[in-house]
Amino acid sequence: MISVIIPCRNGANYLQEAVAGIQSQNMPIEIIVVDDGSTDETTRIAESAGCRVVRHGTMRGQVAGKNTGIRAANGEYIMFHDHDDVMIANTLPKLYNALVADKNLWLVMAKVQDFFSPELGEAEKRKIRIREEAYHGLFSGAVLIRRALFDINGFFDESLNTGEIISLMTNMDAIGLKYEKVELVACRRRVHAANYGRSHKVKERVDYASVLRSRMRGRAYGIED
Repeated sequence: MISVIIPCRNGANYLQEAVAGIQSQNMPIEIIVVDDGSTDETTRIAESAGCRVVRHGTMRGQVAGKNTGIRAANGEYIMFHDHDDVMIANTLPKLYNALVADKNLWLVMAKVQDFFSPELGEAEKRKIRIREEAYHGLFSGAVLIRRALFDINGFFDESLNTGEIISLMTNMDAIGLKYEKVELVACRRRVHAANYGRSHKVKERVDYASVLRSRMRGRAYGIED
């Protein structure tokens, strides 16, 4: 089984479309929505779509939401997915096949493709930079992970609001755990007015700097990429 974990707060606007894309995959899955103290209809929408819901009583952040989802997961494999993105058809079987083809792989990373959310007007679109080409590097919706990785590597650092993927990959490099990038576009990343990365740019820079400092300290102690 693959456990698809959706950490979100006030995700009623796009959650149903995200869940539908996941449910269309031809794989045994469970969808766990971690409701991070929402004040909208997130929980009702998730439950009506057949998802398991785990609620935080108060907002704890999307990194804590990932950890909550891992603890609740029943699957041998984990994928994280944003509530506003859309998984492309037949993604999970391809990622699963790539991961199990090599027993030494701990995760496989596919690409994402940006798209403008339909409600954005032309004036708004002109203010936003969008990547024309699909790209690696985003965690949600494009990475399939063996659940056992978190027993070895530990859970995410909840002092970070973002940058957890860099931290995870750095730790994997340090202890010699193998991962692989695959040439597959797995997920359509919705670009809209309230994207998390755009609304938390300052905190994102602070977190990335913290992770990179840790990485440099690791090199100083003989831990190489």
